[in-house]
Amino acid sequence: MNYKFSSSFILILLFCLNTGSFSIGLPGTTPGHNTVTISRFEVRDIGFTLKKSAYKNPFDIRFGAIVEGPDGITKNIPGFYDGNGKWILRFSSEKTGSFNYKTYSTLPDLSGLKGSISVQDSQSHGHGGIVIDPLHPQRFSYQDGTAYFALAFELDWLFALDYHNSQSLPKTEKILNTIKENGLNQVVMNVFAYDVAWPVEKNLPPEYNYSRPDFYPFLGSNEKPDYSELNPEYFRHLDRVISLLNDKGIIAHLMIYVWNKKVSWPEMYSHADNQYFDYVISRYQAFPNIIWDVSKEALDYGRCDIPYINERISRIRSADAYKRLITVHDYEYCSREADKVDFISIQSWRSQLYSQMTDVIVQHSDKPVLNIEHGGYESGPYLTFRGNYNSPETCLERNYESVFAGAYSTYYWQNTSWNIVVWNPFENPAIKPVPRFDYYRHMAEFFRKFDFNNLISTRQKSTTNSIQERNNISSAGLPLSNGKDLFLIYLPAEVERTNTTFPNPLKKRMKVSWFNIFTGIYQEDGIRNWQGWDEFIPPWKDIPSILIIELVD
Repeated sequence: MNYKFSSSFILILLFCLNTGSFSIGLPGTTPGHNTVTISRFEVRDIGFTLKKSAYKNPFDIRFGAIVEGPDGITKNIPGFYDGNGKWILRFSSEKTGSFNYKTYSTLPDLSGLKGSISVQDSQSHGHGGIVIDPLHPQRFSYQDGTAYFALAFELDWLFALDYHNSQSLPKTEKILNTIKENGLNQVVMNVFAYDVAWPVEKNLPPEYNYSRPDFYPFLGSNEKPDYSELNPEYFRHLDRVISLLNDKGIIAHLMIYVWNKKVSWPEMYSHADNQYFDYVISRYQAFPNIIWDVSKEALDYGRCDIPYINERISRIRSADAYKRLITVHDYEYCSREADKVDFISIQSWRSQLYSQMTDVIVQHSDKPVLNIEHGGYESGPYLTFRGNYNSPETCLERNYESVFAGAYSTYYWQNTSWNIVVWNPFENPAIKPVPRFDYYRHMAEFFRKFDFNNLISTRQKSTTNSIQERNNISSAGLPLSNGKDLFLIYLPAEVERTNTTFPNPLKKRMKVSWFNIFTGIYQEDGIRNWQGWDEFIPPWKDIPSILIIELVD
């Protein structure tokens, strides 16, 4: 891709027409310095097209704007090159009011341009970005204060589903609707991935095979990369995917690198490496649904080290005007460099998952913890990577173990998580078994009813003796509590009964109910007096359940 321009130029300001939270491919033209009106949390592009100008590599041109708004807000927002002589300033705002911007650039024709943006209050564009809950340091909330119970889903190849469809995103829409309908509200995805190293189904239907894509974030191809420039066409498609996620209220947990998916990455710290990394941060930071993840399994595979990850995080914090949350899919890194990340990500396959997760929760008491990969990969019809736990029920139980330890968790279905993406599992009769998305819908609904942000996990003492202590909730089971009048106790299938031992100084009565994690059914069990050593027997035999005790007058 070569660009040749003469020395004279025409400047055209392009403001995107808006039909959703972000509109792709529908530019309107507005000359001069008109005011753009948008809604709170809406994403809007302001485009600047130069014609008949001279420059060598447009990706080397520094471009951005200083944006000033109400209450002394000042943001230095980097712009990015979008191909065909066009640069974009992408904007969104948590605050309402009037904003003024002035561009800067190493290219004089792009510098000193002014405009204004009016941000109106509206409920039509979601709750904003994900932040740490100011009242609960191990919990997430949205920028508007709404609690966010993160229930993640790995979909590494989401970027690839509709790449060659310039008109719509039918496959992407289909799988994201399925995710949303079942309460999953975060997609763990790669900016780019190429292929896997493990055996996969030999007779895989081609409509589900996304290995070895014929497109690439740089010029050239993955087999013959040309690192001289990035590929704007690739990122324009990724815009559509991130925008669709945003429209549906799904967080894009964006892994910028992945080392074990056969991507031809440029050398660490090279000009091309820095250009790619900075471009991703500049292009996607305005989307409220972005979470940055430097790399999947960052310190594995011998590709990088801690100083490199530290430097990448520093680059994000320097360039990201919106201060989106940062993590690294690598507990070896997060445990050693916890002060560098906003929340902890851990990949643990251990059998004693609950115990291990409670240790992590205690160790990192000032940050949320996400179990991003727990070795449970629910089986699908097509052969791919097998974890240690593959039945849908066991995978679900491991998610509950993480949550009742006080962490967030992630669901994997083998035939969507990697290069095999069955995007319509419930419409193709050949897909057997179908994924148990419904299990996670029940979990999401449960923690909408019982706000996870108000619950704390309890690392119980080793004995039930001295029964009035606050770290002594029940003889069996995994407890979550608000510390006063709500006790949730997860009972694994092998638990036939439990005795509660929590303190109740006012001797309030107990309203008792049960929740079946597989069916989502609640069963009432009446109101009883508190004795201090009270026996409860699950209504379902050999099925994990949650005992719900509410203290009432």
